[in-house]
Amino acid sequence: MGEIAALVTSVCWSLNSIQFTLAGQRVGSRVVNRARLILAVLYLSLAHVLVQGELWPIHAEPFRWAWLGLSGVIGLVIGDACLFQAFLFIGPRRSMLLMTLVPVISTLLAWVWLGETLRPAEIGAVLLTVGGIAWVVSERRRGQAQGAPAGDDHHYALGVLLGLGGASGQALGLVTAKQGLVGGFPSLSATVIRMAVASVVIWLLTLFRGQIGSTVRALKDRRASLFIVGGALIGPFIGVWLSMVAVQRAPVGIASTLMALSPVMLIPLDHWVFHAKISPRSVAGTAVALAGASALFLM
Repeated sequence: MGEIAALVTSVCWSLNSIQFTLAGQRVGSRVVNRARLILAVLYLSLAHVLVQGELWPIHAEPFRWAWLGLSGVIGLVIGDACLFQAFLFIGPRRSMLLMTLVPVISTLLAWVWLGETLRPAEIGAVLLTVGGIAWVVSERRRGQAQGAPAGDDHHYALGVLLGLGGASGQALGLVTAKQGLVGGFPSLSATVIRMAVASVVIWLLTLFRGQIGSTVRALKDRRASLFIVGGALIGPFIGVWLSMVAVQRAPVGIASTLMALSPVMLIPLDHWVFHAKISPRSVAGTAVALAGASALFLM
């Protein structure tokens, strides 16, 4: 169940990376991050009422709020802020290439922190999956910047650093979330806590910076708002909820590896949205990555 949830999560993140990139090109990555968290809290709270019978998991132990809240700040505020800006500087495909480091980082953190270990065969499957993904998204295509500024070395270098920050934030967020999920705590409740704390933190920062008015004005862009609404439903709501199911029911290293398949799934989206030609290398890399993911299911 955890592996399936991780795989569906990668589909959700593929779709929302496109939507948030298109929205960010119109109103900026900070506005996108602020708005999508508010929407995600709304979606998740309504779902929590239907599933758990209460709007908020107010009866959760303080240690869960602490760990899950910390996870939300690290992964959803800091990590995603870096990732969304990387989308604009180097494009979603190259940004997601850097996110393939999440399994490596999270596995190392889980080994040191949680005592989780992987068998040699599982390590091989992880490397095969990551290698296939990296092979696919590292292909440089002439004229396919996907929204990134062309010929700007400074933006490219900064985008790479931001992508690394996004990967580190997501990996550390997954590991800290695992601490708050112990004892069979409902994954939906955990997601509500993460989103709520992250939303409060990011809007307090917005208030302190005096940017609430400019954020609201930016959201008058109808197309950008539609992209944010759709992306918030698919990513922070469905995707993050499923990611909590994944890390709760599967080892962090395996779950994060399957969730890192997003770059492979971006190939058809890249073709549809950006009219990019799908090369034999992309097809071969996809096959390698999926072979690694399939091996994880069979172990």
